[in-house]
Amino acid sequence: MKLHGLFRFDKVGNLRVIPVSLKIVIILVVFIVASNITTNYASLVFSRINQIYFTKQLLIKDLKEISNFSNLQWQIYNLNGDMDSALRSIREKSAFELKKTGSLILGFTKDGSVIFSSLDTDSEIELNIEGLFKNSASGGNPEQDFDTLYINNKKYFGVYKHNHNWDFYLFRGEEEDAFYESSWQNFFIIIVVILFITLFSAIAGIYAIRYLLRFIGIITSSIMEMTKHQKLTPIPLHGASNDDVTYMGLSFNVLSQNMDMLVNIFKKFTDRDVVKKAYTDKEVRLEGERRDLTMLFTDIKNYTHMTETLGPDIIKLLNIQYEHAIGSIYNKDGSIASIIGDALLAVFGVMDSDRNRSHAALLAGKEILESTRKLQNRMKLKKEELIRENGALNEEEEDIYQAVLVDVGIGIDSGDVFYGTIGSQLRMTTTVIGDKVNAAARLEALTRLYEVPMICSESVEYDVRSQVDVPFFDFIKLDRVQVKGKTKAIDIFWPVPKEDMTPDLKQQLDIFSTGLDFYLKGNWEQANIHFSECKLPVAGMFFSRTKECVPEKWEGVWVLNTK
Repeated sequence: MKLHGLFRFDKVGNLRVIPVSLKIVIILVVFIVASNITTNYASLVFSRINQIYFTKQLLIKDLKEISNFSNLQWQIYNLNGDMDSALRSIREKSAFELKKTGSLILGFTKDGSVIFSSLDTDSEIELNIEGLFKNSASGGNPEQDFDTLYINNKKYFGVYKHNHNWDFYLFRGEEEDAFYESSWQNFFIIIVVILFITLFSAIAGIYAIRYLLRFIGIITSSIMEMTKHQKLTPIPLHGASNDDVTYMGLSFNVLSQNMDMLVNIFKKFTDRDVVKKAYTDKEVRLEGERRDLTMLFTDIKNYTHMTETLGPDIIKLLNIQYEHAIGSIYNKDGSIASIIGDALLAVFGVMDSDRNRSHAALLAGKEILESTRKLQNRMKLKKEELIRENGALNEEEEDIYQAVLVDVGIGIDSGDVFYGTIGSQLRMTTTVIGDKVNAAARLEALTRLYEVPMICSESVEYDVRSQVDVPFFDFIKLDRVQVKGKTKAIDIFWPVPKEDMTPDLKQQLDIFSTGLDFYLKGNWEQANIHFSECKLPVAGMFFSRTKECVPEKWEGVWVLNTK
């Protein structure tokens, strides 16, 4: 029988978990076997005491009978004078009376010479009678006390008596090894029976204990699964009896629910990478490091008007917007660095992921824009429904409608920043600090100026173009700008999803890009012609800009004086 068929030997890391039911069975088997063997040995000792007592009585009886027979032969010897015949009769009588192996009747003189023996041997008998007469010398009765003889190097115990007629000693004894042999055989037979019964009982006990303690295994397996997946789940206890094991499981479930609630709250208020670090390191330290990350900054447009119009209901609308936005960021392995009212800053590259961080940020931005458009469409359908039911909207209803038409801008930049945990041991938060963070916010602000939903930097465009085999975006260069507070100009791009690239849109983008080339080279007259032909909203600003004269020392850089 294989134990792994009865027990599960799971491992946690390099530690092998031994089922407690197996330990119980082993301990019970060891104690049962030890107690039974000890009991059997004690029984053997007591039975030997009784056996020796009754054997002693039989030996004394046999000794008296052979002594009387020897006296009879002495009288016959006195009549016929045939000593050899008399001694032969005594020896034959002794051999006839003793049928048991190891039994002995011996006649010997005080100096140790053997007169006759019941042993069936023709060889000379070696007799060692050293210490034999100690009972007689001390006043004891040799017929009542046991003594020992060594005959042919074998130990015999028994009783002896002096025959005055023949002037020799008669010894009735038993070979010690032969005498105890049967009791030892019985002892070992009983041991085998005990082991067999114990084995059978252990097998039955295994099933019984496994059944009684089955929920310990369920609790252990459930905890192992929780450890593996780093997630607290209730332990299934259906059908469990009302014992301490069940109480332990129920207590763990209560603790699990409380801990799960606290962990979920912790996750909601903390970035996922911090949660993971807290789980692995068992603590969160105030520390930071320089890392190459991608920042996504999104902001809700016309937020002041929305707040003034909706009042406290702005919270509900923001929660609807952020529910989709944060879900999109998490699905692309991003983390939330901060949420400040209508603005959200996400960071990509802090979680272990095979995704390209810049491409992931663009995909998250695309999903945020799609969810925003869906929300706008829902509001438009609701407006049409109200108009059908009540006619045109009044001024207040129109203001509310305009307020709930959530529109967002997204700016994305990448590069070296400081990312870590700041604050104190009483209150801490994760943060990302650096020029690239501010740049992402500036790029988001430019979406209003250039009238596109999402703008990224040249570092994001290069990262995706050089690292992603099949990007989901085409990058349309919008301008070369120098934002306020910076001395270096950068190229900015409008990432257009390839799935949105219709023939008409591609045509308009080609017109815009041709006009932009003229614009950057300083040929604003030709640029103005192309911008006038382009139907994209972004072209309107360039059309107005190129109506003016080309600035002196034009290098293709538009300097922004506002954030």
